[in-house]
Amino acid sequence: MFKYKALDISGALLDERQLEIHLQKIAADQILKASSDKDTYPIPRLKDNIRFIYDVYNFLGEDLKNNIPIHPAGEWILDNFYIIDKNAKIIEKDLNRKKYKNYVGIANGINRGFARVYVLAREIISYTDGKIDAPSLERYLQSYQSKKTLSMEELWSINTFLQIALIEKIRGICEKIYLSQMQKRKVENIISRLVEFDESTLYKLPKKYNLKMKENIESKFPFIEYMSYRLKNYGKKAYGYMEILESQVNKMGSNIYSCINREHYDIAIKKISIGNSITSINALNRMNFVEIFDKTNGVEEVLKQDPCNEYDLMDYATKEYYRAEIEKIAKKTKVSELYIAKKCLELASRDFPQNERGSCIKDKRKHVGYYLISEGKQELYTILLNRKISKHDYLKNARLYVNAISILSIIIGCIFGIYIHIKTESFVKAIGIFLLSIVPLKSIFIKTSQYISGKIVRPRLIPKLDYTNGIPEDKTTMVVIPTIVKDVDKIRAIFKKLEVYYMANKSENIYFTLLGDCSCSKQEHEVFDEELIKARYGGMQ
Repeated sequence: MFKYKALDISGALLDERQLEIHLQKIAADQILKASSDKDTYPIPRLKDNIRFIYDVYNFLGEDLKNNIPIHPAGEWILDNFYIIDKNAKIIEKDLNRKKYKNYVGIANGINRGFARVYVLAREIISYTDGKIDAPSLERYLQSYQSKKTLSMEELWSINTFLQIALIEKIRGICEKIYLSQMQKRKVENIISRLVEFDESTLYKLPKKYNLKMKENIESKFPFIEYMSYRLKNYGKKAYGYMEILESQVNKMGSNIYSCINREHYDIAIKKISIGNSITSINALNRMNFVEIFDKTNGVEEVLKQDPCNEYDLMDYATKEYYRAEIEKIAKKTKVSELYIAKKCLELASRDFPQNERGSCIKDKRKHVGYYLISEGKQELYTILLNRKISKHDYLKNARLYVNAISILSIIIGCIFGIYIHIKTESFVKAIGIFLLSIVPLKSIFIKTSQYISGKIVRPRLIPKLDYTNGIPEDKTTMVVIPTIVKDVDKIRAIFKKLEVYYMANKSENIYFTLLGDCSCSKQEHEVFDEELIKARYGGMQ
């Protein structure tokens, strides 16, 4: 069975400034490689974490029914397990092995082979005790990128890896909860046998897990704290057992009170940590990652410097289309996304004073999108690959398409004609069949080629400007509705519809008008022409 590696990062709580410095340091120290190792895929570990958390959830439920006090951090598990499980299922569905392997990997250090974004997420969660909000996340990402730039794909997926890291942290807290509840069951069994002399209420101990804390002396503190609590409830009856407990604790080089205080402190810490983790999972689900992406993505900042000042006015779908094209070009050329964006800006800024915005309308080459989705793409590839890239001749491709359809139709038509000639020995019928079959054959081949193209060729998005907040004055628009007018009643009806269009799209700098034309006639003038010309909305003049 293939064995997957688990990422192990732990750290003390740092304040925001300290963590920013730490992230800058690890960014400077990291050596990167093109992809992540398949044995670092985090989903198998995530599934194991969810199984363990679910077992602890059931364990706590049983103790709650049996009136055994549960760890305060366990109350968060009982109330919020469904949130953890729901997010884990979404992550499992979204993050497949192929997608993970394509992330930039780390080529040095103890985290060698893991995806950089995964390591970054674990670092943030480990040093913040699982407490994340949008402003702090933006600062952490910007601090890391002050030394190394994250790709757009990594920025989009940071939410996924932060949640994986939070679930890993919850699993670590659940280990402490599990051990604590195990010790409480052991205490209850000892009390039943030695103090109450009743073995009918002994509790079953669940299966053992291979936990790091299992043999650690710290696992004794929950036992000491709960045993002391239970024996004190029996007063003099359990005085002898209390002395034995004190003697055993003294042999450990400690005393009962210090063990109790240490356990209470650990309980408080774990309660805060799991509260932070579950609250952060909910916060991540509510965060506007589009806004975070825009603020932390270096490519976006470069594209916003578009000499035409048009990129910033475009709708979100168009911006995403531009960024996706940069991502594709980066994968093909093995060149940084940020470098590609800067080259697009450099090409668009040639011989163009940026304060003369009006000239952009006359020359599309002064817009960054021209080099990403239009004819300028070959020029960009030429610079990135440092070799001449020939331009696509779209007219030549169109001619090839038309000629291929025509030739294929003629060949099939000839086959039909030859077949008819063989069967009927009539040259006239063969020519007739040939001529009659050309048009339907062309139609069939055109429809077939269009259907196949629609399945295999990705459609190109038409760039759009975002006018959700209104049309600016310099882009005032007239909506012209052409129509044929025959009588006065139709003119009135059309004007009513025009009013509906206007009311439905009432905003500044947009106007509606009708472009009327007369109906067909054999005469230059009709008797009703004058009446139509004089017609006005609401009556006649």
